[in-house]
Parts: sequence; structure tokens; C-alpha cells
Amino acid sequence: MTEQNAGRALGGTLLDVVDLEVRYGAIAAIKGISFSVREGEIVALLGANGAGKTTTQKTVSGMLRPAAGSISYDGQRIDGIPPHHLIELGICHVPEGRHVFPLMTVEENLVMGAFRFKSPDQDLLAHVLDLFPRLKERYGQQGGTLSGGEQQMLAIARALMGKPRMLLLDEPSMGLAPLIVEQIFEIVRGINADGVSILLVEQNARQALQLADRGYVLETGEIVLSGTGRDLLADDRIRAAYLGEELAS
Repeated sequence: MTEQNAGRALGGTLLDVVDLEVRYGAIAAIKGISFSVREGEIVALLGANGAGKTTTQKTVSGMLRPAAGSISYDGQRIDGIPPHHLIELGICHVPEGRHVFPLMTVEENLVMGAFRFKSPDQDLLAHVLDLFPRLKERYGQQGGTLSGGEQQMLAIARALMGKPRMLLLDEPSMGLAPLIVEQIFEIVRGINADGVSILLVEQNARQALQLADRGYVLETGEIVLSGTGRDLLADDRIRAAYLGEELAS
């Protein structure tokens, strides 16, 4: 467990992926991987572009169908369940690229995040705006006019309006300035502190492992390394391949 998360009590297994295989036609994108996320845990998926990280997340969130294997959430098999039903179970996915509704205001985007309820939870809305004060300042502004960092905040905030137990985050730092990246990761840490489990895909390996309780490293659709965030940060293979460190010979 990382220093930031040390001492935090974790629950039982919330997400359990076993022997997962995903294919794009004749191409095997995911080759029988197994991993888990416990209640209250942050788990990072690391790897180079094309390793299968996003494909794994899309399969967990129901956007892709597995060719083999199983995905269980809170003890229930969910592979094959449509994405909108998974949202009702408490799984919310913030995909790479933000995908905010550009012509809708910040307020309207947040209301859309709560579509599965008859009306948005006003206490939750107030809490989300406290987490993202920049969004409060731009509450009546169209989503498409926000900066990249603000759109990322809006995408995460919109997902939170769905009251997730598990949040899937795909490359939340992509294309953002370092100061904004720090803000995003602090917000993610706060979301987790509120009890939301997080499956994080992130190219910034150092930031991800500093945040995560555990991590898995994928290469060409296979898990080649796993461990606590702290252990992976100290691993020579991770330091050389993903942290840009030159190791003494």
C-alpha cells in the first residue's frame, strides 16, 4: 500500500476478473488476464500504448464483449450485461478523451450524469461542486468552451453524479499541464477517500503508482508484473521502462 493510503481499511473483493480474453476479429487483444479490485482500493493498470489497458476497462464497463473468461462485480457475473445496467449497479466509466457534452452547460452535463435517478441528488451535487470549485465558477458555461483540464474535471464530476461504487478512469492526465495533473490526482485521492473504488489506466506511471494501492503491468495483452504501488515504484524493470530512469550497471 502507498504511503498516502497506508492504514486505510479495505473491504472484500469488489471486482474479480478471471482468465479474460478479448478479441478484435482474429487479433487477441487480451490474452487470459486475471486481476481484482477490493472495496475501497485504487488499482492501476500500466503499460505502453497498445498493451490492452483501455480494452480491459471497456470490457469491464460493458462496452466490449469478452471472448472468454469472467467478470464478477460484488459477487455477480456481469460480463455481457449492457453498460447502462452496469451504471445502475454502481460502475461508472470516464473514458479517455473526456467526451463531455459540448453544447450543454456544466450544470446540464452534471444532471446528465444522474440520468438513472428521477432527479439529481442536490446534496451530492453540492459535494461534487465543492470537490471541483472551477466547475462551480463555470456552472452556466457550455462544456465545449472549458479548458482541457476543466473538461476532465467535468467528465469525472459527471460520473460521480451517478453515485458509483467503482469508478473506471482512463488516462485522466492526458494532455494536461503538470499543475492541473496534480490537481486531478488530488481529487481522485479524495474521491477514493469517500469510499469509491477506482480502476485507473494511466500513462503517467509515477503518479499512478504513488496513488495506487496495487498495480498490474500489461504487455501485449498479458499481465507481466503486479504488486503494491510502492513495490512497483521500486522495481528496476518499472523504473527503466516507465519512469525513464537510467539504472547503474
